[in-house]
Parts: sequence; C-alpha cells; structure tokens
Amino acid sequence: MKSESVQTFVPQQPVTSLRQFSQLLSATRRGARLARLLTMEQIVEWGWPRDSERAEAAEVVVAELATNAVVHGRLAGRGFRLGLMLLPDARLRIEVTDPRGDLLPAASPVADEGGRGLVIVDALTDGWGVLPYPPSGKTVWAEVALVRRRA
Repeated sequence: MKSESVQTFVPQQPVTSLRQFSQLLSATRRGARLARLLTMEQIVEWGWPRDSERAEAAEVVVAELATNAVVHGRLAGRGFRLGLMLLPDARLRIEVTDPRGDLLPAASPVADEGGRGLVIVDALTDGWGVLPYPPSGKTVWAEVALVRRRA
C-alpha cells in the first residue's frame, strides 16, 4: 500500500462562519406561528437575549412576513420556507420564501386591510426587499441589527 501526501490550504485570515437556519413550514396559521417561535429559539441559541428589544423586533418581523406568506403567497399543497442567517456584523437576515412570485408585497400606510404589516417591518428593520425565487416564487427578506441604529 502506497502512502499519499495530502496538501491542505490554510487561509491567512480567519474565515468568518455564517450561522444559518432553514425550515419548510405549512402555509397555515399554525405554520406562521411556528415560524415565529422557531425564530426566537434560534436567535436565543445564537446568543441574542430573549427579552431584548431587537429579539422581539425580529420575532414581530417574522410573524408579519410568515403571515403574508400564508395569506397572500399560498398555493394549494405548497408550504413556505423560513430562512435565518446571523451575519458577521451582528445583523439577522430573515427570509420568507413562498410560491407566489406573481404577487409582490407593497407597504401601504393607509389604514385598510392590507399592507400595514410591511409598514411595521419597515419600521423595525434596517431594510427589506423582495427577490425572485425561480421558477415561480419570491423571497421577502428583512435585516434586523442586534443593536438598533440611531437615525
């Protein structure tokens, strides 16, 4: 038996690991509630204090985006995906993906039946937006900083 040498590459600078969580959930009220609960458990595991203003903001943002996925992004037999990423600069990136890419969200400050949730999302986050999720879906993302930035 011949021995082989293996070369390994060691980077000069440390690699920053990205913490991630992803879960497929049913497009039901129960699925939206579970998304909110899973979010809080995951960010606490990542070191955010459970009773902090920013953890509660992240929880509200997930609740709004997951509810939108259930109410507006639902297709029979299809669920939605919750994605969480703890970015190196202490921001939490929240992604909610649903199968309805033809219905794009829009914030509406008018007190009607729709759009107010995104006004709340806008107020609690450092930014949010929508990306296409081929072949036919969309991902609504938002980012919440561990420390609230002053305007």
